[in-house]
Amino acid sequence: MALPATLAPAAPLPWWRFFTGWLAFGLPVVAVAAASLSAVIAVRGADPVIDAHRPAAHQAADEQTEHGPQAQARLPAEFARNHASMGK
Repeated sequence: MALPATLAPAAPLPWWRFFTGWLAFGLPVVAVAAASLSAVIAVRGADPVIDAHRPAAHQAADEQTEHGPQAQARLPAEFARNHASMGK
């Protein structure tokens, strides 16, 4: 006895017809693309390396700032208060 056409099993659909197939294959592809884009942006937009040795022109200005006549004015309040209370 033959089954009617309505009861016959349908042919299986390919994976691209299902949302979960796109999710399973598409999500990792999007993640790899985003990571690659982030790496390119990080490499191209990297900040320049700053040399540890400062030029001589800045050294004189730094020494003037640290030991100059206004150095006492930049001390924290605790040091200034203690200095003022010593009565030098």
